[in-house]
Parts: sequence; structure tokens; C-alpha cells
Amino acid sequence: MRKTPFRPASALLAAALLAASAGAPAQEKYDGYLCCNMRSDGSWISDSNYAENGKRVVPVGTPVSVTGYGRHRVNVRIDGERQAIGNDYSRDIGLADFARRYVVTEDPAAKIAGYPAKIQDAIKRAKITPGMTREQVLMSLGYPISSENPDLGADLWRYWMSSFAEFQVQFDGSGRVREITTDANTRNLVWVP
Repeated sequence: MRKTPFRPASALLAAALLAASAGAPAQEKYDGYLCCNMRSDGSWISDSNYAENGKRVVPVGTPVSVTGYGRHRVNVRIDGERQAIGNDYSRDIGLADFARRYVVTEDPAAKIAGYPAKIQDAIKRAKITPGMTREQVLMSLGYPISSENPDLGADLWRYWMSSFAEFQVQFDGSGRVREITTDANTRNLVWVP
């Protein structure tokens, strides 16, 4: 009978950690811009992007530095202040990819400047209007939660203003906003006819 050599527990743990990290994508630190209008309480930005009391909108295109990663969060600096972008509801997306969704390397301001005035105004106000493209909706509202919206090419995206106020964005065959479905109060908060 062949004996297996004895390894201390610390060596086994180190080997397991090394094996787990092999081939894992690097979680890079980089400078970029916020992809979209996101709501912050001053320290936390959730991928749910709820419009709750005490939260302010951090505008699309705001310079952001990715400084590190934590458990289901991307640590960032915005205007010199530490914050975290939380992957609360899109955990089917790896953290490095999640970071690249929200902190983009190309400033969205140039694209926004080329949009019609009505669409620029809607994005500035974190609202949507008929005729917006998917990219313009993303800039205005952020990404829809991936666990409920696995296909960004779908004709319907589900969003939430709060945990009780859902609205659904409907796209036409050319990928432009056709309508939203929601209650009257939520409609007034997000829709510009």
C-alpha cells in the first residue's frame, strides 16, 4: 500500500486557493466613468438603483476610480470619496464583468451630446421617453437587474423604483422604447411622453 505524504493544513489551504484562483479573471483597478445615472446614499450604490429617500443621483459620465473589490462589491472613488457599487441582484455576472458594466473607460458625454435634445434631457433627469435606444435607457436608468433580465436584447426590461414599484420598459422591433407599463405614480416619476 502506497502512503500519501503528510501535508500541513496551511499547505493544503494554500494549494486550494491557488487552484481556485488559476484562470480566474484579474480584478483590475482602473479609472473610468460611471456608465449611467446611479443613486447613492453616500457610501453605497446598489445595482437595484432604487429611488429611496436620502439618495442622490450620481450622473452618467462622472469620473470614477475602481480601487478594489470586496464580497459582491466594487470599491470605487467618486469625487474623492470612497463608495461601493454593490452587486446585490446581478450575481450571475462575475465581479470583474460587473465592474466593467458600471465603470466604463469611454466617457459617455460625447455620445450623449450627439443625441436629440429631448433624449439628452430625459437622460439628465434619469427618465425615459419614446424612441430611446437600449443604450440610452441604460445611460438614463442603469442596467436592469440581470437575474430578472438575462437577455439585454429582449423586448421587455423590468426595473424597480423601489421594492414595491416595478415598471416595465417595452421596446419595438427596431430596439427603441415604445411604452412603459406601471402604476400612475411610478409612470410620473420615470416617463417623459
